[in-house]
Amino acid sequence: MNTWDTFIRNVELWCASVGVNLLSVITKALIITVIGLLIIRIVIKIINKLLTKSKLEKAAHSLIKTVLRTILGALLGLIVASSIGIDVTGIVALASVLTLAISLALQDMLANLIGGFTLLYTHPFGSGDYVEIAGQSGSVLEIGMAYTKLNTPDNKIVSIPNKAVVAAEIVNYSVTGTRRVDISISASYDTPAQQVIDTLVSMADLPCVLDTPEKPYAILTGYGESVVNYTLRFWVKTEDYWTATFEVNQNLKAKFDAAGVKMSFPHLNVHIEK
Repeated sequence: MNTWDTFIRNVELWCASVGVNLLSVITKALIITVIGLLIIRIVIKIINKLLTKSKLEKAAHSLIKTVLRTILGALLGLIVASSIGIDVTGIVALASVLTLAISLALQDMLANLIGGFTLLYTHPFGSGDYVEIAGQSGSVLEIGMAYTKLNTPDNKIVSIPNKAVVAAEIVNYSVTGTRRVDISISASYDTPAQQVIDTLVSMADLPCVLDTPEKPYAILTGYGESVVNYTLRFWVKTEDYWTATFEVNQNLKAKFDAAGVKMSFPHLNVHIEK
């Protein structure tokens, strides 16, 4: 009898000595594992349907499902261990100690996880909202376990740690559905102020510009060393903000030229007295 046969025989004798059939133990464990995985899959599908029908933002769905899947997986592991005769009390105690040690070592990760749940509870933004967080601007793609993902206007994906999102000032440009466009423009002192103001207001005559909460208007905001400063303001839907801004800026010079409004640049007038 070779070494391998001896090992197998010893295993069989050990199993017999404790009154356990090795094949039945493995079969039982496999059956429980398969049934458990099927149950987890069914539960996740049910939760997914409930989340879809709920008013909770889609950006939060992945976080909830990931946490739930982790908890159910851990419970299944304990059930399988118990089914093959392992004392799970010791495992639970050991897991508690390990959890404490891991929590101390992974404080940032836990802070991000807690931050994710804080965002779900406080709901400062939703999926698809255009926001500005910690100096980054973009549309919200997902609130994950550790990161909130933004899609920037130039199609970059920015991942911001949830703890940083919670601590940062959050500007949500989409929550009200409309947004005011402010365009600062300078003109020459040689052009009457009312002529500049009338020309600026006419430039806001665009299909996407709204009459509410107020109609387009322009104001004189200050006097510079070489120019007079004006601001044009008008309201649009959030999704039309950049389109309207770019269109006004693109047509500004041509509109000023057509209206006889002189633009200016920094210059210095020198007067020589004889």
